[in-house]
Amino acid sequence: MRAMVCLLGLSLLGICGSLLAEDKAAPKRGVVKSSYGKTNEGDVVNQYSLTNSKGVTVKIINYGGAITEIWVPDRNGKLADVNLGFEDIKGWQSKNNPFFGCLVGRYANRIAGGKFTLDGKEYKLAKNNGPNSLHGGNKGFDKVVWQEVLIGTNSISLRHISPDGDEGYPGELTAEVTYTLTDNNELKIDYKATCDKATVINLTNHAYFNLAGHDAGSILDHELMIKAANVTPTDETLIPTGKIEPVKGTPYDFTTAKKIGADISKIKADPVGYDINYVLDAGKTDKPALGAVVYEPKSGRLLEMWTTEPGVQLYTGNFLDGTIKGKGGAVYKQYAGFCLEAQHFPDSPNQPSFPSVVLRPGQTYKQTTIYKFLTK
Repeated sequence: MRAMVCLLGLSLLGICGSLLAEDKAAPKRGVVKSSYGKTNEGDVVNQYSLTNSKGVTVKIINYGGAITEIWVPDRNGKLADVNLGFEDIKGWQSKNNPFFGCLVGRYANRIAGGKFTLDGKEYKLAKNNGPNSLHGGNKGFDKVVWQEVLIGTNSISLRHISPDGDEGYPGELTAEVTYTLTDNNELKIDYKATCDKATVINLTNHAYFNLAGHDAGSILDHELMIKAANVTPTDETLIPTGKIEPVKGTPYDFTTAKKIGADISKIKADPVGYDINYVLDAGKTDKPALGAVVYEPKSGRLLEMWTTEPGVQLYTGNFLDGTIKGKGGAVYKQYAGFCLEAQHFPDSPNQPSFPSVVLRPGQTYKQTTIYKFLTK
């Protein structure tokens, strides 16, 4: 009898040990909130780690709503962080932060001359990019601490209230953004906003990706396809001319997949590289449509970008010059990352032929963009 009890006990211990081992190995799906320090102004910053059932993890801070890390597997299941960024709040607040991973607003991209006219009234904005206004001005949505609204099963919702006259924009604007990590390895970003006075709005996320790993060097060998037959050409200050021109026969043609670096030397810009708005074939849609696909051959990682927006800005990290040190001391040199910024077109407030970016009281601005990670 004693022997049977001992055997039974050992058997139960074995089962329990096995269950414990499986539990330890299993990803802890959900959201973990932790402290990320304080801003220079003394505001508390939190980080939210979203992990799905497959072990993919995305980390977000409420300073600028910035994505700090994206851990996804390669074709062999090895995880790597494919998102450029900093490892502490000092980095995110540094003057040389090139908008890594942040939420951009009120108006992403450029507005010519730092001004626009709405309903017969001219509004003047900060000229923080040569003669133009860029990414919301001197203190855009990327430089504020967003309020935590809701922590979901595998999501985090953040809110920012921009007062009337903020950076020169009219009306009080309430913006809310929800990041969701699905079990299909999709990072879904849902935006919505309302106002109490007519205004203009163009929100996006400015994540820099390198599918080989944030510290892996150049992205020029990544293969890119963009579902866009046209672009909005620009002047020397990157303001659209107002025309919509075909990409066929130009270095901007990514209608079929090719290496990002294949024709980059043909781009007439200083510094050389892509920084232009593509007019997506699907246009503005109610449900996200496939806009771009990027593949990194060595790791096998593949990124799909789906969006409801009519355009996407392709930026290849042209202005990264090796002076920025990121996570783990990584030095980010030119072409260290690429951006696919879902958006309305640059300078739309001054371009009547472009899709409207006007938001009026009683209306709700909505946008959804999805970054889906796969392997092949």
